[in-house]
Amino acid sequence: MTDSVLLSDDRDGVRTLTLNRPRRKNAIDPALWIALRDALDAVDHDRGVRALVITGSGGSFCSGADISVSEDIHPRYKLQRLTDVALALHELSIPTVAKVTGVAAGAGWNLALGCDLVVATPESTFCQIFSKRGLSIDLGGSWLLPKLVGLQQAKRLALLAETIDAAEARALNLVTWVVPGAEIDAFVADLARRLAAGPPLALAQTKALLNEGADRTLRDALANEARAQIGNFATADAATAYAAFAERREPSFTGRWALSKSDQRQSE
Repeated sequence: MTDSVLLSDDRDGVRTLTLNRPRRKNAIDPALWIALRDALDAVDHDRGVRALVITGSGGSFCSGADISVSEDIHPRYKLQRLTDVALALHELSIPTVAKVTGVAAGAGWNLALGCDLVVATPESTFCQIFSKRGLSIDLGGSWLLPKLVGLQQAKRLALLAETIDAAEARALNLVTWVVPGAEIDAFVADLARRLAAGPPLALAQTKALLNEGADRTLRDALANEARAQIGNFATADAATAYAAFAERREPSFTGRWALSKSDQRQSE
């Protein structure tokens, strides 16, 4: 793993991925694209990780792709790196949180939008900067923006490449919470802890259902919900939640299959 990505020691099921090129406002160069993909793949294969926070070092989130780096390769291969990162993030089954301080521009902003929840400070700024660089929108922005703000506002943000502040981003539903800079670390830590404490299978299925629901008919969505719920009932978490409710205590979710071999042996 390159030092351009820092990974925290997991705590309470939460892993933090920090973009670490502060002198470039965490602009993503070729090595960082690869490191991001590898870090996301590692999270996807680690059952101990139940929530992921993505942030940047040095007071910025990410200023986008580092276009100052030249490579003697076909653009197709360059863009494949972006595709790999965008899909890896989108398809993660665990909840993801973008902690945005400072600038989030271009692919950097779309990296944040690819997370399930976005927390920013009042000083954070956002820009779909692509057109100012003679480029078209990428890293999933053409799919994410219209879903979040509608087609007209998406065109405004992408075509004019205006910089907006956190308050406007929040009003457009592009930021979930705006938190004072002095409080954002504690806020995100508590948020990630609460997400990690949730029922892992149920949250994974809910996330998938919501991501896919906008592209489905109501009949399709209902069928998918029914299939997902059957899987939830087969875990220990549903019974745990009911018992905790009856006993007026907080449940402890594990995602464990209710009909595991250990359970069967105990019942014999």
